[in-house]
Amino acid sequence: MPFKRYVEIGRVALVNYGKDYGQIVVIVDVIDQNRALVDAPDMVRSQMNFKRLSLTDIKIDIPRVPKKKSLIQAMEAADVKNKWEKSSWGRKLIVQKRRVSLNDFDRFKLMVAKIKRASAIRQELAKLKKQSA
Repeated sequence: MPFKRYVEIGRVALVNYGKDYGQIVVIVDVIDQNRALVDAPDMVRSQMNFKRLSLTDIKIDIPRVPKKKSLIQAMEAADVKNKWEKSSWGRKLIVQKRRVSLNDFDRFKLMVAKIKRASAIRQELAKLKKQSA
């Protein structure tokens, strides 16, 4: 089977375009072959094109078009937020956001730390080469 993630009710997705960019949503209903009804605890239920959604591996067990309260309970029961933050995809996005928020001095400190680390690695490598030769 070529696909592992299917568009289905309860599938958690990441919005990859538009005003809700970067937000985690849940598909609560499929409208047609191009659009789905999506919802999240901190957003208004709306329709979204599949091209604007990136499907994740996370799926929660909900009925079709649940009420907001039951959706929030199901998301908390399935621990969606922690699963997302522990996934490699979620961690990469967190690191990206952290890097964007760095100021000039933070970037400078990061550069200096990288230079020191590379220097220490280079010195250790030179010692190992000298011992083996």
